[in-house]
Amino acid sequence: MPSSQPADDEEQQKKRAPWGVLALVLLTGLALIRNGSGEFDVGPPQPASAAAADQAPDGVGEGIAPLTFSPAARVKIKGIQVEAPVMPVGLDSEGWVDAPPPEDPNLAGWFTGAVSPGEKGTSVLVGHVDNEQGPAVFYGLGSLKKGNRVEVLRRDRKTAVFKIYGIEVFEKDNFPGERVYGDKGTPELRVITCGGGFSKRAGYDGNVVVFARLVDVR
Repeated sequence: MPSSQPADDEEQQKKRAPWGVLALVLLTGLALIRNGSGEFDVGPPQPASAAAADQAPDGVGEGIAPLTFSPAARVKIKGIQVEAPVMPVGLDSEGWVDAPPPEDPNLAGWFTGAVSPGEKGTSVLVGHVDNEQGPAVFYGLGSLKKGNRVEVLRRDRKTAVFKIYGIEVFEKDNFPGERVYGDKGTPELRVITCGGGFSKRAGYDGNVVVFARLVDVR
C-alpha cells in the first residue's frame, strides 16, 4: 500500500507562510507566552552580552546535508537539563502563534508554519519560561552559552543536533523578525521563550532567542 507521506509533506509545505509576513505574526503571537508569574526570588537568567549571535558563524554546520520534512517529537538541551516532548503549534483564530498549554511545565511547541527541525531554513521551537506553579520548560534558556547543543528527535527517528552560536533577548516592541526568522540558506533552529523585564500589568517585555545551526544528524 503506498505511503501518504509525500502528500502530507506537500500539504505541510503549502501551509508555510512567507517569512516576511510570518515574522510579524510571530512577533505578535509570542506575546501569548508572556503569562508567567514572574514572582520568584530570582527571575529567569538573561543572556550575557557576549552571547550575541554572530551574523555568519565560521565553520558552523559546514558539510551537513539538510533533512527532509518530519515533525519534531522531543527536545533535549543538556546544558539546562531539558528533556521534553514537543507538540505541534500553529496559529490561533486571531493569527497569533499558539503556545503549548501552560498547565504542563515540561512541554515545548514546534511551530508548524516553519520548516521542521533539520530542513533547510529556520525551524522554531517555543515554550513557557514559567507558569503559576513555578519555572517551566525553557526557564533556563538565557543561561545557555555558545557551543551548547540542542537535540531534536523527529518522528522519523532521526535526531537533528544543533550547535548554539548566539543567545539574545529582544524587546517585543522592537523585535528583529527578519534577523531571527529569516532563511540563512542552511538548516537553522530558533528556541524562544519570554525574557527581559517583568511587570504584573504587562508580563515579560521581551523574548529570549537561541540561535543554532545543524551540525550533526544521528
